[in-house]
Amino acid sequence: MGGAAGVAGRDQRERGAATIWMVTLMAVVWIVALVVLQTGAARVARHRAQSAADLSALAAAAQALSSPQNACARARAVAVANGARMDACDLSEGVVRVSVSVPVPRVLPLLGSATATARARAGPVTAP
Repeated sequence: MGGAAGVAGRDQRERGAATIWMVTLMAVVWIVALVVLQTGAARVARHRAQSAADLSALAAAAQALSSPQNACARARAVAVANGARMDACDLSEGVVRVSVSVPVPRVLPLLGSATATARARAGPVTAP
């Protein structure tokens, strides 16, 4: 009979332990999910920035020789149309170098803000 009282006492001490383990497990699952979502958002922003930089450089290079004064304005317009901000544009000898940035969306606003940046270069091909 002493054994039955010992089992009942142990059951009372362990009561609610599964709840604590499940709450802990759910917290870990939520944290992992938030990290995955934030990483995905950063990668999407990086790809958007690179696409905007590439397209802006190509647009500017198309006008670099015929209308050099309008090349960087055209690059800026293409960057804005792609949701990016033009940070720099340099045109020399028909070669255009651009730098753009795109804000990274935040899963949790408490994390602050971040930007993804990209650079691209376009111009005529010169044969060696």
